[in-house]
Amino acid sequence: MTADLQLHAGDAPPSLLTLMELVSDDMELVNDVLLERMQSDVPMIPQLADHLVSSGGKRMRPMLTLACAAVLNYRGRKHCDLAAAVEFIHTATLLHDDVVDGSDLRRGRQTANIIWGNSASVLVGDFLFARAFELMVEVGSLRALHILSRASAVIAEGEVSQLSAQHQIETSEEQYLAIINGKTAELFAAASKIAAVVAERTDDSEERLDSFGRNLGMAFQLIDDAIDYVSDEETMGKGVGDDFRDGKITLPVILAYARGNAEERQFWQDAMTGKRISDADLDHAKALLHKYDAVTDTMARARDYGQKAIEALAPFPETPAKAALSEAVAFAVSRAY
Repeated sequence: MTADLQLHAGDAPPSLLTLMELVSDDMELVNDVLLERMQSDVPMIPQLADHLVSSGGKRMRPMLTLACAAVLNYRGRKHCDLAAAVEFIHTATLLHDDVVDGSDLRRGRQTANIIWGNSASVLVGDFLFARAFELMVEVGSLRALHILSRASAVIAEGEVSQLSAQHQIETSEEQYLAIINGKTAELFAAASKIAAVVAERTDDSEERLDSFGRNLGMAFQLIDDAIDYVSDEETMGKGVGDDFRDGKITLPVILAYARGNAEERQFWQDAMTGKRISDADLDHAKALLHKYDAVTDTMARARDYGQKAIEALAPFPETPAKAALSEAVAFAVSRAY
């Protein structure tokens, strides 16, 4: 039977708690690895790294590695080292992203670039990338090294593509989906897929876990796109409307622009090029998004990707790990932050 994203309807809302409890013992090992590998004789490195690593993130990506390994009934600890590598890659990209975006808040705290400066953030991000590659090499799997090193390159390409598309209101839906497939979904896919490598399972398992992670990552990013316009700073832990003021072309904007009249399209052109970014302009943008169901339709697209993620798990045995991953998908498409 194919699981359904509505499986929690009428019950308690989906959460990450089930997944977190499932992998709690392994996550302790992962956290030990992270703490050990953040150390350096240069004091600023562990200070800055700890600021972000300990800032309350959901740790979704390393948990995917651990839970997918549980789905495959893997016994060992290589998945913990790879999960730590995944988290280091993710943390490094966050440090670099905040510099590129000029962000001042992440998860409700000042960003590292605001506290220590852009140069330190970039260089510590590089340090964490290096630590990630050390862990990959130590695991001793060329296949895992290939998957995660390729993912790192694809993420960088996705970020550069997004930077190139910034302020470009004519960006198509197809182009945007390709961007988020690179900058977000690729690491979700790699984090899931490497579990099949350490478990020495078939290529079919690799492909299914890749599909699971990739579709979950797409859903996760689309929800991020949507809630930037409908949530609040306290809930999100970052500024409301940051994407709008940064001129980031996200799916809600693409849909509203495509559906708008000439005057409304001109507004979006002005807004995305930095000419209309006041609070009143943000309110007008929200009104246009509501008028054309742009946020609603973005969330619907996210649910479609979420359903594909759940379907990718269908051939695996019914286990607590599989159920926890399915609930994590439901959480990802229903969250408000």
